[in-house]
Amino acid sequence: MSTAAKSKSTDHPLERLVFFSDAVFAIAITLLVIEIEIPHLQRGDQAEALKALLHLAPSFFGFVLSFLVVGRFWIGHHNAFTLIDHYDGRLAWPNLLMLMSIALMPFATAFMSANLGQFIPTLFYNLTLLFTALLSRWVIVTATSPALIRKDADPETIRLLRSRGLGVILGVMTTVAFTFANAQFSQIALITIPLWQRLLNKGKVQPASIA
Repeated sequence: MSTAAKSKSTDHPLERLVFFSDAVFAIAITLLVIEIEIPHLQRGDQAEALKALLHLAPSFFGFVLSFLVVGRFWIGHHNAFTLIDHYDGRLAWPNLLMLMSIALMPFATAFMSANLGQFIPTLFYNLTLLFTALLSRWVIVTATSPALIRKDADPETIRLLRSRGLGVILGVMTTVAFTFANAQFSQIALITIPLWQRLLNKGKVQPASIA
């Protein structure tokens, strides 16, 4: 295929949307570690260094948790957009709003980590997760709609992408409910996400192409 033919076949609006989305995900996931305050130590004081690291344990917990969460949202976004045949303006606002919630994650993480176990910071973090999960599924449903999906896309792959998004929503809703019962340990309820997904996909065969 000639260069001119390749240029004509390139969906530039879709490429720009994907590149912009990947950039926001990358920046947000990097800001997670920047939010961890670097301790300033006296030279040679090993006990103080160890104490400082232990003091940062809540921040490291928040970093690991949110790194995995943001990374999982990116995987879902990536899997959905690999199935799109062409750009459509209906993708713009759902995608932009989802990226807004992703960009909020570093602040929500730092707020929760600095006040670990407190009700309002934990609730704010979990509601941010819920907002992101709802918007992420909106993006996935839009991206996998009949008007945008590739004709050769596997229907089972589409169904699984959508059900996984619903499983995340149900798992995060469970986590929000747990926050009102015990904010200190509410994040443990995030383990219900794969359980919800397994329940939604009971008896279904998972396509090998979906991570």
